[in-house]
Amino acid sequence: MKLANPAPLGLFGFALTTWLLSLVNAGFLPGTSVPLVLAMAFAYGGTAQFFAGLMEMANGNTFGFVAFCSYGAFWWSFALFAKFFGDGVPGAAVGWYLIVWGAFTFAMWIGTFALNRALFLIFLALWPTFFLLGMGPITGNAELTTLGGYGGLITALLAFYLGAAEIINEAHGRTVLPVGARS
Repeated sequence: MKLANPAPLGLFGFALTTWLLSLVNAGFLPGTSVPLVLAMAFAYGGTAQFFAGLMEMANGNTFGFVAFCSYGAFWWSFALFAKFFGDGVPGAAVGWYLIVWGAFTFAMWIGTFALNRALFLIFLALWPTFFLLGMGPITGNAELTTLGGYGGLITALLAFYLGAAEIINEAHGRTVLPVGARS
């Protein structure tokens, strides 16, 4: 019995939620847009990614399991923090929250060296994005947050491309959108 590939679900959940939050961070949407981002983070970025991770576990894909479950949990924690627990938390603590996610993402990026180039590029864009977003509140430099927002937009586009490639290539039974060979 062939199981569905859960990666596009996780990739699209990540891409769309990251895109919306990054529009806020980059200054294209006002901060009053955050409640919409939180709804997306709970439903699609968090839940869909987490389920995709569980499906990757069933498929024997450790990387996909850890990545999708972890980033799904990231979105849940982000939404819970922003909606319910954020009052009074110092900016430096928020910065360190993002930096530890950057460190995790850097370790995952090393894992992508053996995977396709599209996935490598997603993680290459994501780990510096987390570090920029983290350093913004630590240093009080809003420009770093804006730069992190731009990094998030690039990351979201790359994740969207890979999600689309996996759907389109499977549907057509051939490579329509290349993802780069394994190294």
